[in-house]
Amino acid sequence: MADLDTLILTPHEMAAADAASAAGGIPSYQLMERAGQAVAALALQRYPQALRFVVLCGPGNNGGDGYVAARALQEAGATVDLHASAGVDDLKGDARRAALAFAGTSRPLSEYRPIAGDVVVDALFGAGLSRALSPDVQTVIDAVNRSGTPVIAVDLPSGVCGLTGSVLGTAFSAAQTITFMARKPGHLLMPGRELCGELTVFDIGMPHRVVAAQAGDLRRNDPRLWIPHLPRLATETHKYKRGHLVVFSGGPSHTGAARLSARAGLKCGAGLVTIAAPLDAMAVNAPSLTAVMLRAVENATALKDWLGTARIGACVLGPGFGVGERARDFVGVLRDTPLVLDADGITAFRAEPQVLFELFATGDTRLVLTPHEGEFSRLFPDIAADKELGKVEKARVAARRAHAVIVYKGADSVIAAPDGRTYINDNAPSWLATAGSGDVLAGMIGALLAQGVASFEAAAAAVHMHGETALRASPGMTAEDLAEHARVTLP
Repeated sequence: MADLDTLILTPHEMAAADAASAAGGIPSYQLMERAGQAVAALALQRYPQALRFVVLCGPGNNGGDGYVAARALQEAGATVDLHASAGVDDLKGDARRAALAFAGTSRPLSEYRPIAGDVVVDALFGAGLSRALSPDVQTVIDAVNRSGTPVIAVDLPSGVCGLTGSVLGTAFSAAQTITFMARKPGHLLMPGRELCGELTVFDIGMPHRVVAAQAGDLRRNDPRLWIPHLPRLATETHKYKRGHLVVFSGGPSHTGAARLSARAGLKCGAGLVTIAAPLDAMAVNAPSLTAVMLRAVENATALKDWLGTARIGACVLGPGFGVGERARDFVGVLRDTPLVLDADGITAFRAEPQVLFELFATGDTRLVLTPHEGEFSRLFPDIAADKELGKVEKARVAARRAHAVIVYKGADSVIAAPDGRTYINDNAPSWLATAGSGDVLAGMIGALLAQGVASFEAAAAAVHMHGETALRASPGMTAEDLAEHARVTLP
């Protein structure tokens, strides 16, 4: 049986799965009935104290789910009011059938006014919404949001784009969202994820193989996807087999970021970690290092000489390094070495990003770029400015262009490979937004690269572990706490 828990289906892919299921002999109205019954069960379970369930129904199949839910709530003895954006005569197919089966009365959507004791069931628009909501619908949504009335969203809060997670004018802020069979991008991408509240994925009985067959290369970042690729320690393992990670330090006043990366790399399993520093930063770094080694590397020539003799598995360049020709020269020397390029290392190429891309254009994917939104726009200004693209597609286009793994950082970090594989991360707590946390992530990715993990799996695993590490460290943590708590966890 296909595992649907990690799958993310776009609205188009989900529609194809619906059609394939119907073509395989499962009546579409049967699925609508199960979906609506599930909505009603969730409403009764989560809100037994509700004085009235107000079901808001749209003109499509999402509205059909709402009509079924309204009927089920009514049959359970609950007080139900139904407001619709379209008359029954304007409905088609399963939605019309569901509306005709509802024995109660329906009033226009515009007439709804929230009152104390209400719980709203939002069945206006599902994940397929891609256009701005009409002003009358926006007025109702804004009134509900202002009132603080609890909202249960069917499939996705109305107003959220299922493909990008963006808000199309305005959107319900739901306390609960129930979707069916698989997550959509809008459930995981911000701000959609936050607007969903608590998410329930309910199996309405579509064959799992049918759903999985329609899924593309998008997944929820989950340990099951990359644990098989992580190194396992054997009895004869020694430090060189566990990999040598090199982290490049900036000048004497900018050494802390490299030490954060190095500490995280050591905690995440690299057998040896060396900070490579300019001569004037050696004395600053040395008193703060114990297990992490230190080496003077003044310029690209010295780096090239060292690479010829050292057994280096991977490098991290950027945290606190400085922006300029030295950074670009170092990256040129490292073109054949697995490399995590972060922060200043990214910004150093903003004037000529193609120079960077050409260095890593051939062979296995060796480069991992870890930009936040601002750094992404420096390296990929045209992609960042394209309002037609969501975060997932921006990361994919960038990965193909750079022949690199892209970790497009944020609360909804997206990890994309040049071949199209893409994961959305959903376990990062808000307190990860602290100075130095990105430096720690770079070191964690570098540690896995040094141990021989492929670039995409190393990045995906490290991003997930970064979130788990922050959860262990708890609110109020600093980047130092994050680095100290970092580790590779295996079941």
